[in-house]
Amino acid sequence: MKDMKYDVVVVGAGPGGSSAAKWAAKSGAKVLMIEKRQEIGSPVRCGEGIAKIWLDELGIKPDKKWIANEVKGARIISPNGTILTLTEKLAGNECGYVVERDIFDRELAKDAIRAGAEVMVKCAATDVIKENGKVVGVKAKYMGEKFEIRAPIVIGADGFESQVGRWAGIDTSLRPEDINTCFEYVLVGIDGNPDFNDFYLGSIAPGGYIWVFSKGADAANVGIGVQLSKLKNGGDAKMYLDKFIRSKPGLAKGQPIKEIAGAVSVCAPIDCTVTDGLMLVGDAARQIDPITGGGVANACMAGMIAGKVAGKALQKGDFSKEMLMEYDKGWREEFEDQMYRNFVAKEKLVKLSDETFDKCIEAMQGVDLERITTLEILKAVQAKYPELIKEFEDLLM
Repeated sequence: MKDMKYDVVVVGAGPGGSSAAKWAAKSGAKVLMIEKRQEIGSPVRCGEGIAKIWLDELGIKPDKKWIANEVKGARIISPNGTILTLTEKLAGNECGYVVERDIFDRELAKDAIRAGAEVMVKCAATDVIKENGKVVGVKAKYMGEKFEIRAPIVIGADGFESQVGRWAGIDTSLRPEDINTCFEYVLVGIDGNPDFNDFYLGSIAPGGYIWVFSKGADAANVGIGVQLSKLKNGGDAKMYLDKFIRSKPGLAKGQPIKEIAGAVSVCAPIDCTVTDGLMLVGDAARQIDPITGGGVANACMAGMIAGKVAGKALQKGDFSKEMLMEYDKGWREEFEDQMYRNFVAKEKLVKLSDETFDKCIEAMQGVDLERITTLEILKAVQAKYPELIKEFEDLLM
């Protein structure tokens, strides 16, 4: 392998990376996106629920190739079985389509290629290149051979386990309380309701929730996220999920065709997502909803902003942290407020008893909400059970 030169090198070909590569290329940059795995999109580590509302803004056209199921809404189910039904419009960024993420990710990568970006798979970044304290590219390995990719702008989109940020000196460390350990089955042969994505709350999933995302009449992604600090043994997340499935005859009759394990950050936004010559997007930047653990929409939005800022930086010939702060400010204007509010709510929600969850969901029955946000939910609960909101009063300010 010979050393390479590009305007922008994107590390990681998930939704955030492909979005960044696409929009950087559309902005006139010579872009290379590298992916350490041999196939973009695999293995899948995701509940695979996404909303529809943000796709058009990002220039992503719905495609039957990656849509497994279209749902009408979501059902939030309390420990005693009380159900809060939400329309797809109100349900947030994890409801609208249940997708085949491997196909979805590859289609996003194709969009980046069509915009002019180049792609290398089975190519891993091994470090960033720094000169005079500034990031000026990455060291990489392809088929056992080491080489350098020089670029005045590096976009780190290398996921939850991101090393690019750490190599560049950005603190992306996490507390155990800010990590949810996840386990998921794809079950076939179940009795389910393909019209809704279901979310189960309470002690059945300590510090997290269980999801059932329908992929058709008799198939679903059935998974769990559990706060890492609440686990005693490595297999506890699977144990909690297995126990839940056994309690639901319609799910227990199903057979698994896939098992998926992973982790997701549920932290507050990191202090800064840029430094000289570098921007972080998606999971690498901890741009994940701290309550739902969903991050596809945020990653794609952040990637678009990063790609456009990369184009501006190239036009100006300025790759400084000050220039790239336009990206940091841009994504925060789009969704930081909701992320931070949800983080504060998450910190309190993980302490709630099953009885309190039951009362909260019961209080929402019949309430006409214009949109579902943490603030609107708390206001609804306050109207019926004001004593439950004392711990959350700071969120109502």
